[in-house]
Amino acid sequence: MSSNHDSWIGVGGDESSCMSNSLLEYLGDEGRGPAGEYGHAETARMKDGLSLECLFDDGAAGEPSLDGIIGRSSALRSVLREIRMVAPTDSTVLIYGETGTGKELIARAIHELSSRRKSAFVKLNCAAIPTGLLESELFGHERGAFTGAISQRIGRFEVANHGTAFLDEIGEIPLELQPKLLRVLQEREFERLGSTRTLRTDARLIAATNCDLAAMVEEQRFRSDLFYRLNVFPVRVPPLRERREDIPLLVWHFVRQFAGRMKRDYESISPDTMKALCEYDWPGNIRELQNLIERAVILCPGPVLRVPFRDLHQRTIAMPNYGHTAQPQTLEEAERAHILRTLKEVRWVVGGPNGAAARLGMNRSTLQFRMKKLGIVRPGREDEIGLPSRSRVPFDLRSLAS
Repeated sequence: MSSNHDSWIGVGGDESSCMSNSLLEYLGDEGRGPAGEYGHAETARMKDGLSLECLFDDGAAGEPSLDGIIGRSSALRSVLREIRMVAPTDSTVLIYGETGTGKELIARAIHELSSRRKSAFVKLNCAAIPTGLLESELFGHERGAFTGAISQRIGRFEVANHGTAFLDEIGEIPLELQPKLLRVLQEREFERLGSTRTLRTDARLIAATNCDLAAMVEEQRFRSDLFYRLNVFPVRVPPLRERREDIPLLVWHFVRQFAGRMKRDYESISPDTMKALCEYDWPGNIRELQNLIERAVILCPGPVLRVPFRDLHQRTIAMPNYGHTAQPQTLEEAERAHILRTLKEVRWVVGGPNGAAARLGMNRSTLQFRMKKLGIVRPGREDEIGLPSRSRVPFDLRSLAS
C-alpha cells in the first residue's frame, strides 16, 4: 500500500477510521448486492465502528459467525471458503502455516461451524507438554499407572468425545507415541495408561503445525502413515505479508482492545505509522503485530497513535545492545565485550561456582589467558601490567619539556 494513492482517515475511533480510501472502496464493492446496491445496514455498521469481523464474504444470512477472525483479503476469504466446506463433515483437518498466523482460531471456527459445536472443543499444545506426560494427557491414566499417578485422569480424547480435539504443534509428538495416535484416528479406540480396557471415542481431530511434515517424513522423524491420515484436508493459513489489506483492520482491532484495557483514547493513527505497518513483512505475523500495538499503546498517550519505527525492523530476536557500538564488531571485539559484561555482572570474580569462568563455561586459567590476550583488566589495576588507564587522559611527556 502506497501513501501516494491512499490517504488515511482517522475519525471517531472505529475500524474504518484507520483504513485507506481505496480499502473502504474495496469493502464497499465487496458488499454490493446483485443489483449494485450496498446494504445500508452494513454501511451503517462500518461507519458507526461496530464489528467488522463477520464481513468476510457473501455468506447466507443466519450463518454462524467466525469470531476473532478479522479480514477481507482474498487470501483469507479463500481459507474461509475451505473451512466452510469441510466444517460440516467429520474429516480430519491439518492446518499448517507460520507461527502467529492464527491457526487455533481457524480450528475453533471449524468446530463452531460443525454439528459438534454444542460439544467440547478440547485443545492441547503438544510442544508444551513434557514427552513423558504427553501420552497421559492424550489418553489418560489409571491410578498407580506410574510414579505420581495418585488418581485416575481422563485424557483429552475422552473429554472430546462427540466434540473436537485440537492438537497444536502436532509435529512435536514423539515417534513412539505416533502409532497410538494413528490407532485413534483409524479405529477410534485407545486404552488409558495402566488399563487393559479399550475405550472408544467419537472425537474429531484437527491438527496444526508450523513444520514441514512431509520433510519430516523423509527425514524419518514423522510416520508416513500418520501423516497421510492427518493430511485428509489440509488448510494453509496465509502469513500476514500475503494479506496486507487486512493490516488496517487488525491494527485498529488491537488498538481498541489495548486502549480499552489501559484507559486510553485514540482519535487516529498517524499516516506514517500506518504506511510502515502495511509495508512491513511481519515475520511473527499477527502475534508480532498484536505485541507491537500493545507496546505502542503503552508508550503513546494519544490522541494520535504512533509506533516506534525501530521496532519494525527487528527481523530476528533482538538482543540488548550493551556496547551501543555504531560499527559492526569483529569476532574478537564481540568476545571481549561479552567477557567484560560477564565480569561486571559478577563484580570481577573470576573463579568459584558463581564466578565469570563458570558462567562462561570455561576453566579459570582459560579465562585468565583470554583476558590477558584481549587486554581486559579490572578497573584501577592498569598500572600493574603497564596498561594506560582508560579513566586517565593520555598525554605526551615530551610536550611538557618543550
